[in-house]
Amino acid sequence: MSEHNESSTLTDGPRMNVESFNLDHTRVLAPFVRVADRKRLPGGDVLVKYDVRLCQPNVEHLGMRAVHSIEHLTAELMRNHTDRLVDFSPMGCQTGFYALTLGIEPEEFAALLEATCRDILAATQVPAANEVQCGWGANHSLAEAQAAVRAFLAARDQWTVVVPDDEPPAA
Repeated sequence: MSEHNESSTLTDGPRMNVESFNLDHTRVLAPFVRVADRKRLPGGDVLVKYDVRLCQPNVEHLGMRAVHSIEHLTAELMRNHTDRLVDFSPMGCQTGFYALTLGIEPEEFAALLEATCRDILAATQVPAANEVQCGWGANHSLAEAQAAVRAFLAARDQWTVVVPDDEPPAA
């Protein structure tokens, strides 16, 4: 997994404070996984934020029950493989997720994500999908989550391609 190519994925116009607002969503090809940000903390630790994109922006999106369930499943199950996952959060556009990690580099993250996807496919229930542990416990679908993750995992060999090489430059 490589970090995104700045020149091929940036929008024209003034640079914005939010990294994803500077990403040209018309040029990317989902599914993909890219480093969206990297920050060195005062103590020397490095936070690495990943854009885990399951759906093609402005073409398709995940249903909210799938988003919610993938969030719960990944947040719980990825922590079985690492203690360096800080957060796993859905994108408001419903096309993917952000994973915030403590120093997990791309190759290691790809392996963790793949293992977690396999765990999701083997899951028999969505963790904490109840009104005691979740703010909208009824808004889950294991079947929808597994279908989305199955498609994402089937495209594993494409995760490193954010913008296709043969794509013509934007007009």
